[in-house]
Amino acid sequence: MDNTGKVLVEKLTRSRIFKDYEQAFRSATGLPFALTPPETWGLPLSGDANESPFCHAMADTSKTCAACLEIQGKLSEKGSETADPVTMKCFAGFCDTAVPVRLGESLVGFLRTGQVLTEPPTEEEFDRTAQQLIRWGIDFDVKKLHDAYFASKVISNEQYGAMIRLLKVFADHLSMISNQVLVREENTENPMITRAKDYIERNQSEDISLAAVARAVNTSTFYFCKMFKKATGLTFTEYLGRVRVEKAKQLLLNPHVRVSEVAFEVGFQSLSQFNRVFKRITGQSPTDYRERLPKAGAAAAVRR
Repeated sequence: MDNTGKVLVEKLTRSRIFKDYEQAFRSATGLPFALTPPETWGLPLSGDANESPFCHAMADTSKTCAACLEIQGKLSEKGSETADPVTMKCFAGFCDTAVPVRLGESLVGFLRTGQVLTEPPTEEEFDRTAQQLIRWGIDFDVKKLHDAYFASKVISNEQYGAMIRLLKVFADHLSMISNQVLVREENTENPMITRAKDYIERNQSEDISLAAVARAVNTSTFYFCKMFKKATGLTFTEYLGRVRVEKAKQLLLNPHVRVSEVAFEVGFQSLSQFNRVFKRITGQSPTDYRERLPKAGAAAAVRR
């Protein structure tokens, strides 16, 4: 898997807003919860504090683990093609959901939850599940599995749908603030990277180059590229673009400043370049972004 996706997800999961929402969602719903990169090997909800006891038992067997992995793969595949939540049921009737999180035109990852039944478990359904396990040649303790199955969380379709809508709202919000999270220093990092970020921040309105930043932190261009990508998950050019776009979003709050003025103020060499980079990162043009700003909020921000 591309290391960039992993780094971006790691930064987002360390953010305060993500941690606050994660705690609130877990407490309110009792469901497992995770943010994963677009391509994930393994079971993303395995080992979660809210993991279903039945799913936990199934994860320990290779056949059922393979069936769960297949479901997760299909969720990722379908989720990468849409902006809407995708829900699927496993062989035992448990629902799993993936909600895409996008950063502009790129897929960052998926908010995942599930391991829940939408109808009360029945003996008939358990027998059907047990028969499938027998066909797969799996040896299991019937009583323990029966107890785990009937101890599973049951949420009505309506309630589960409401919980998924909450995840969708958070995914949309996370998409909006992702760029800010990615360019903001959240944790202790290599001092060289911190100095480089400071230099970029101070000079982002100028026509700064990779070589200039490398010189500013007293290292070679090759070494700086390698370390910067490893630390941020972004190339120098990608990071600089995000810093400039974040500054542009602040300037666009002022309705009296033309978009072209904003473009050159933050360091873009042309309006077309500004429009292209801004849309790639935010998913909308600078003009559309400004038009969708809450008028009261924009006016208040300008006054400040």
